[in-house]
Amino acid sequence: MSLYGTYDDANIFAKILRGEAPAVKVYEDDEALSFMDIFPQVRGHTLVIPKAVQARNFIELPPERMGAYMQRVQKVTRAVAEGLKPDGVRVMTFNGAASGQTIYHLHFHIYPIWQGAAERPHAAGKQADLAELRALADQIAAAIR
Repeated sequence: MSLYGTYDDANIFAKILRGEAPAVKVYEDDEALSFMDIFPQVRGHTLVIPKAVQARNFIELPPERMGAYMQRVQKVTRAVAEGLKPDGVRVMTFNGAASGQTIYHLHFHIYPIWQGAAERPHAAGKQADLAELRALADQIAAAIR
């Protein structure tokens, strides 16, 4: 899909928000939902999506929602860093197919990075073990302030 287009209410993240698809949740409030990536690139790969908005990408997020949503992205990033104790943390979003975006509901990826640990390619990994994801989600959630 291109950078611009019509929001598809059938995307997997919209389904997760409506409770029609499962997710290993880390954090949720009125502004955002955070959950573990089912096809993680690194151990602890976490996603944060905005709620009650049909933004396909960062460009489409209404400016009045920016502050509250980005505060949640930062909150979860801090919890990933505190809960998992990586050497670094990468926070990013993809906008449009040419950038690597594969799900067209705005989302930020939070990657805990450990020196020397290999990363799997974006959207090309294998499905993670759900018990391992739940344990990681619990570690991160315990660090949320």
